[in-house]
Amino acid sequence: MKLLTSLNLRGWLLVGTAVCGVVLAGAVATFGSSARAGSALEERKLPMKFSWIACEPNCRGWVSAVGIITADTPKDFEEFSRGRQLGGATVVLDSSGGSVNDAITLGRRFRNLGLLTTVGISVQNRGGQGARPAVAPEAYCESMCVFLLLAGKKRYVPDAAHVRVHQIWMGDRADDARAASYTAQDLMIVERDIGRLAKYTFDMGGTGDLLSLALSVPPWEDLHQLDSGELKLTNLVTTDLMADVLPHVDISAPAMAELAPKTQARFGAEPEQTQPAKSTKTAEALVPTGGVAAPATPAQQK
Repeated sequence: MKLLTSLNLRGWLLVGTAVCGVVLAGAVATFGSSARAGSALEERKLPMKFSWIACEPNCRGWVSAVGIITADTPKDFEEFSRGRQLGGATVVLDSSGGSVNDAITLGRRFRNLGLLTTVGISVQNRGGQGARPAVAPEAYCESMCVFLLLAGKKRYVPDAAHVRVHQIWMGDRADDARAASYTAQDLMIVERDIGRLAKYTFDMGGTGDLLSLALSVPPWEDLHQLDSGELKLTNLVTTDLMADVLPHVDISAPAMAELAPKTQARFGAEPEQTQPAKSTKTAEALVPTGGVAAPATPAQQK
């Protein structure tokens, strides 16, 4: 992923350091048979889609959010939410991340609606007609997905779920990040977006430890999976009870699909609408190498 610069609880940018990333990137596991797992894996490489999982009469249902956050995702969510009473609903996330500024916009919308968040794969109609939907915990929330998770008024992460962090980097230079060169414009974009992301993190009740943990892992190393202690340290979880976010819903333990390669990010999406800036570039997750790429928007095309 693209670069961001270091940030910790006590300070802002360290003078003289190289610009590093604060977003997270990566892969996902899916559920069911190998054919089904392959299909779900492809879905998470595409732009984020929202669907309503109904489980009446004994539970309200929830929002399934699967895929990468793009410049269109906030608008897509507004279209999805039109005519629905989503206040206080739960969002089940399965995502490798995406655009920094668009994730911030979407996260603030989640918080305004008082949404709850968790990580999982929504499984509908298991066992034939009439079967209740369930949530498979073997899911991944990475990159800016972690900041969407943070937007929940209440937040729960199943033991089997994977929340992983990593630096972001300039996507077109991620293959050999240490040998690449970077311009003053690159640094300006990164520092601007760090400010936005840091403010958002604290506004949502997160801690600087989340950014610090992400910044400790360079793009040429494997993503860091947050353990239970780190999930609490970063304030990504606010409850240990699944019933606090999804009452009367089953948790299944699906077979895991082979993980896709980790993703890196690049700068190139639209800026956050509520915070005008001179540059329109921002950090964004790319599709895992070797997979089917999501259709590029004009803002993403170079």
